[in-house]
Amino acid sequence: MANTSCLLLQAMANRYDEFTPVEKTIADFFLREKPTKELSAKGIAQRLFVSEASLSRFAQKCGYKGFREFIYNYEQSLKADRQTSLNAMTREVMATYQGLLDSTLRLLDENKIYRVLQLFTSHRQIYLYGMGSSGIAAQEFCLRLMRTGLTTTAVVDPHVMAMTAALADNDTLILALSMSGRTREVLSAVRLAKEHGACIVLCTAARRQALKELCDEILFVASTRNLETGSVISPQFPLLVMMDIFYMYILHTDYAGKSSLLTKTLCALDEKNRFITKT
Repeated sequence: MANTSCLLLQAMANRYDEFTPVEKTIADFFLREKPTKELSAKGIAQRLFVSEASLSRFAQKCGYKGFREFIYNYEQSLKADRQTSLNAMTREVMATYQGLLDSTLRLLDENKIYRVLQLFTSHRQIYLYGMGSSGIAAQEFCLRLMRTGLTTTAVVDPHVMAMTAALADNDTLILALSMSGRTREVLSAVRLAKEHGACIVLCTAARRQALKELCDEILFVASTRNLETGSVISPQFPLLVMMDIFYMYILHTDYAGKSSLLTKTLCALDEKNRFITKT
């Protein structure tokens, strides 16, 4: 676990939805009050009207062997925070990024990535759907995929989504990006494309059963509370992390060949810049 209380608290926030009501009471105590005194299991149990066994289960769900280890790391992290010169706002931003990266590592399923990779290489036409921040991630990933020789199109307009979905067939692959898994325009287009035989891959933080039934594969990404508001970091960050990981797998399926394609695109861009300079 990282050695600042901000990181430890962020880890709790990332797991918040997994907690029971009692565990949420404990998490709220640390997240909101950030206590520095009377941190014994007995004292906290009496203060929160919970059992010491509940404290132990809470600590284990946070990744510790028991509550004593949790409190030790919490106290050490408080000392580290007092010694650092970083502003609290800077620490909060960095903690959010680190917490999402740690969560991404726990979610990573390499077998699933290989399955999705096979889908990408076996379909002639690939569309990337996304709206808002997810649309920005879709456009970024589309440019990177093009440089490996894949024919891809980023679609961020709902009307174009509907039209491409209506024209989809068995040779079409759609990668839909939606952190919430509730973007109406994206889901509507995905359902239509599915009816026409398209293969659907969804990249999301949502865990709803309805999404599993709609998609052929789901790449789960990490999230944290209020991420979509962009109040601390850019909402597309978890999507970009997953896309970077997936891109590396694509690149290394035929490293020599894809490196050659990357070089060609670099040369093309360089030639374009030289032409603009001359004119």
